[in-house]
Amino acid sequence: MAKLTREDALLYHSQGKPGKIEVVPTKPYSSQRDLSLAYSPGVAEPCLEIEKDPNAAYEYTAKGNLVAVISNGTAVLGLGDIGAMAGKPVMEGKGLLFKIFAGIDVFDIEVNEKDPEKFIQVVKAIAPTFGGINLEDIKAPECFGIEERLKAELDIPIMHDDQHGTAIISAAGLLNALELVGKNIEDVKIVVNGAGAAANSCTQLYMMLGAKLENIVMVDSKGVINKQRTDLNDRKKPFATDRTITTLAEAVKDSDVFVGLSVAGLLSIEMVRSMNVHPIVFALANPNPEISYDDAMAARKDIIFATGRSDHPNQINNVLGFPYIFRGALDVRAKCINEEMKLAAVRAIATLTKKAVPDVVNAAYNLQQLSFGPEYIIPKPLDPRLLTIVAPAVAKAAMESGVARKDITDWEEYNNKLRELMGSDNKMLRKFYETARENPKRVVFSESNHINMIKAAEAAYAEGICFPILLGNEEKIEKLAVENQIDLTGIEIINLRHDREEKRRVLFAQKLTENKTRQGMTYEEAYEKMYERNYFGMMMVELGQADALITGVYTKYADSIQAAKDVVGIRDGLNYIGAMHIMNTKKGTYFLADTLFNRHPNTEALIDIAKLTHDTVKFFAHEPVMAMLSYSNFGSDKIGSPASVHQVVNTLHEKYPDMIVDGEMQVTFALNKELRDAKFPFSKLNGKDVNTLIFPNLSSANTAYKMLIEMGLAETIGPIQMGLNKPIHILDVESSVRDIVNMTAVAVLDAIVEEQIVSKNITRVG
Repeated sequence: MAKLTREDALLYHSQGKPGKIEVVPTKPYSSQRDLSLAYSPGVAEPCLEIEKDPNAAYEYTAKGNLVAVISNGTAVLGLGDIGAMAGKPVMEGKGLLFKIFAGIDVFDIEVNEKDPEKFIQVVKAIAPTFGGINLEDIKAPECFGIEERLKAELDIPIMHDDQHGTAIISAAGLLNALELVGKNIEDVKIVVNGAGAAANSCTQLYMMLGAKLENIVMVDSKGVINKQRTDLNDRKKPFATDRTITTLAEAVKDSDVFVGLSVAGLLSIEMVRSMNVHPIVFALANPNPEISYDDAMAARKDIIFATGRSDHPNQINNVLGFPYIFRGALDVRAKCINEEMKLAAVRAIATLTKKAVPDVVNAAYNLQQLSFGPEYIIPKPLDPRLLTIVAPAVAKAAMESGVARKDITDWEEYNNKLRELMGSDNKMLRKFYETARENPKRVVFSESNHINMIKAAEAAYAEGICFPILLGNEEKIEKLAVENQIDLTGIEIINLRHDREEKRRVLFAQKLTENKTRQGMTYEEAYEKMYERNYFGMMMVELGQADALITGVYTKYADSIQAAKDVVGIRDGLNYIGAMHIMNTKKGTYFLADTLFNRHPNTEALIDIAKLTHDTVKFFAHEPVMAMLSYSNFGSDKIGSPASVHQVVNTLHEKYPDMIVDGEMQVTFALNKELRDAKFPFSKLNGKDVNTLIFPNLSSANTAYKMLIEMGLAETIGPIQMGLNKPIHILDVESSVRDIVNMTAVAVLDAIVEEQIVSKNITRVG
């Protein structure tokens, strides 16, 4: 992790609008009518409904998605009792995390009151505003009584995250670590160093998971908490051990698990070496752990080690829990966060760790690959699957334990809403997957010596969208699979160079020769090409031995295009093929072409691209409204690219009068309907929102879609080939696993349409 300076931190919080959060209206407010509905007189109607039924507040106000982050500033991070106002940046930060990870709105509330009874009364008085309350940075032992009272006297979810967040995340990590070393939680000896809020909650939760009290030793700043001590408060007495030991070193000897919730440097290398075989050490003091990562690794080779830091493996981070726990609780209008809900979160987080890690997570942490093991016992905080795994688990537990006031009946719809909430919704892509699952096809993955291709084949098969066929050396593929923990079950491997494929190579070469005789290809040339993956795989598609093919992860696209043209050919009536990217943005879905194939298209090529794009957009259930782009508007420049585009538009208007297309125009006028209509009212696009952009050359198209992606302004599907006779799809070089699987769904749809063409003689999609 890069070193952060004091100046960096202060600038981050002060630059632009001070602070980290703001309130944003969710309803229209531009007209007088809007304002009358928002406030007086229209606001009276929901007020009266809520007066009749307080639960109606969930329907007419933001209560159901609003959490209070409340603190009195008595135990702020590692800073101690710095006061309510000084703790405000932390509470704002907590609000930001709630929002970005779970879509939950937050008001941070700093209460300048240290007296527990008065603090409780303040929180109770403001509770009607909120759907839940996150207590934060309140010192022990007061935090225990405060949380218990508020949970008993209020009927909304309440959680002191400093206690329960660490407990939930560390418990998930502990379950996985114990599984890796082959130990049972009922048998292990656990040392908990620290006796504050987090230590208390961690120990209780471990016991709920099966840990035995007689196997647990808790240590505070004065030594081991044992029954010989006379200075123990009511929170420590239940954990007093019968053992006649007094020091941390004595407690750690022969133990299996160390959980540090104290201060830096208390655990020595010698202490770690005195632990049992395969020790599990969670050194969670922040910012510096009880023992450094380097010292822990030097102490034992068989150690599983976790900290609270992001620059080492196995970060025990509360953000893995609280956003999703509250999300699930809010969505069923839970009356509380009970033990069943916490345990459900523990098990959901632990289970997620064992699933294949998406590329987006590996990329976020600059890692080649994460997989369940000693250095990955807990998910990474940026894993987007946490929302759709943990929140539903918590919601189900709330319903099953009887604390939910609203039931979820359609869990698939709920998961879709969660994805929409985070802006990762892609209704079109989900529809692709649903359609593909109904009629999965045989898809050839030609470049199967690339790890992303093999992972994508595994994922596509698991999704149920296709029956993958990997082309390549089976021994190499199987070795890669073992090294990367990839399950090849259900996946066919064809070694096109193997002797047993001779009959197929001969057949393919004969067919290719027949197709290309008039283009000068001899049988000998065709036979040699059957040792190339793209030619061999495309011939499988051409002859019906497969339904679609995916390629392009590392092959030059010009070579892939040539193979496709040679084998499956371009559709009748066309001289050019094209490629399109679908861009999902906050402003809507846009279709961009040609983003891959034609470097400097002439007028004939642009006409073919426009026709293909029009048909393809219609296939994706959108009505195409197409702008032909350039750097001038409607004939204002008479030479070069603008003149060519202008000529193309005239031809399209003449030959295809029903096609909604116009140009040439600058992208500003294409996307700004009001500006375009005011300046060019004669346009065929008048009054319409453009959803399809056709670029004058490959440079501009390629730059545009890649800029949108890299700036985080759009998610993409593509490139989608348009114009070939068969479903052959050529990827961007170094496409991610996610991109390949998405394109596989598109290829299956393409194959379904191809099947319909053959059986019903319908018009083929672009």
